[in-house]
Amino acid sequence: MTKMTNGTMAKLGLVVAMVFVLVFITACGNNEVASTNEEAPTTATAASDATEPGTGGKAVGFIFVGAKDDYGYNQAGYIGSEAVEKAFPDYKILRSENVPETAEAERVMEEMIRNGAKIIFPTSYGHLDPALNVAKRHPDVLFFHQGGLKTADNLGTYFGTIWEPVYMAGVAAGKMSKSGKLGYIVSIPIPQVLLNVNAFQLGAKSVNPDATTTVVFTGSWCDPGQQANAANSMIDQGIDVLTQHQDCTKTVIETAERRGVMSVGYHADASELAPKGWIVGSIWNWPTLFVDMVKVASEGKFDGSPYDGQFRGMMAEDIVQLTGFGTEVPDDVKKLVEEKKAEMAAGTMHPFAGPIKDQSGAIKIEEGVTPEVTALESIDYLVEGVIGSIPK
Repeated sequence: MTKMTNGTMAKLGLVVAMVFVLVFITACGNNEVASTNEEAPTTATAASDATEPGTGGKAVGFIFVGAKDDYGYNQAGYIGSEAVEKAFPDYKILRSENVPETAEAERVMEEMIRNGAKIIFPTSYGHLDPALNVAKRHPDVLFFHQGGLKTADNLGTYFGTIWEPVYMAGVAAGKMSKSGKLGYIVSIPIPQVLLNVNAFQLGAKSVNPDATTTVVFTGSWCDPGQQANAANSMIDQGIDVLTQHQDCTKTVIETAERRGVMSVGYHADASELAPKGWIVGSIWNWPTLFVDMVKVASEGKFDGSPYDGQFRGMMAEDIVQLTGFGTEVPDDVKKLVEEKKAEMAAGTMHPFAGPIKDQSGAIKIEEGVTPEVTALESIDYLVEGVIGSIPK
C-alpha cells in the first residue's frame, strides 16, 4: 500500500469537505422543491377560482336515475344529451344510467370530473344533495340540476312549468272520460308531484264539475310491479283514464291499453304504446335548452345568466309541450284544448288562479290571487276532487 504524505491527506480532506458542501446544498435544494410541490395545490386552486366554472373542460356529463329508453323522465333527458352531443362535437359526452339517489351519485360525478367534465347535469330530484356536495369540492365545475330548489355558486337548477300542459291534458281527460273517474299513479309526495296531480284535477273539473282524480303513491320513481298493481286496481274501480308521475311510464300505459281504458302520457311521447287509448301527453322539450345552457357555461357566462339560480321555462317558451292527440280524440276536444292553451299563453287564464280549495274545503289560494311559480313549487296539499291522502 502506498503511504500518503501529509500534503496528499490535506488535499483529500479538502475534496471531502467540498463534497459535503455540495451534498448539503443539494439537499437544501430538494427541500425547497418539496415545499413548492406541497404549495402547488393551493396555487392551482387559486388559479381555478379565477376561472369561471364550467370552462376549459373536455367533456359534459349526464347522470340518470333510470334507463334511457323508459318512455319517460330519463328518455326525455337522454334526448337532450343527444342534442348537446350534436351541437358540441369537440366535447365528449359522458352518460351514466340507473344512478341511485345516494352517495353513489357523488362517485359517478367524481369519475366524470376525472375524465374531463367541467359541466355536469345531475337529472334526478334526489341527485341534488350529492351534486351540492361535489360542487363544494370542485368550484371549477358547473352543475345544472333538474328541478332542484337549492342552488350554489357553481350549481343552478332548471325545470319547466310542466303543470301547464298537465292541466291541458286534464281538460282532454275530463272530456274523454265516460265515468268521470280519473286515476293518477305517482311516486313520492314532493311538491312537483302534488302540483301535477292538482293541475290535472283542476283541468278535468273545468270541463266536468263532477270529475274526480284518484291518486296512488308507489313510493318509487320506477317500480313496474307496483305500477301494474295500482293500474289494475284503479281500472277495477271503474276508472277509465289513467295517467302518472313516474319516471318509467311504459307499464301504466300498456296496462291501460290492454285493459281497454284510456291513458295520458308524461315526460316523453309514448303514444306508440297505446294506439287506441292514447289521449295526449305532457312532455319536456330539453334539446334547445340543454344546448343553450352548455353554451353559456362553456363561454364562462353562467354568473348573471338565467341559469345561475332557479330557471323555470314555461309552455309559452316551448320548454314544456303537449304531444299530438290520439287517433280516438274527436276534433271538438282538440279544439277546446287549443283554446285553453291560447288563453293561458295570453295570460287570460291561469290554472291556479284563486279561489282554490284543498280536499277539506279550506281555501288555499284566495280569490283574485294568482300565485308565483316558486309558490306553486312549495305546494303541500291536494285540491278538492282528488281522492287519496298524502303519505306521512
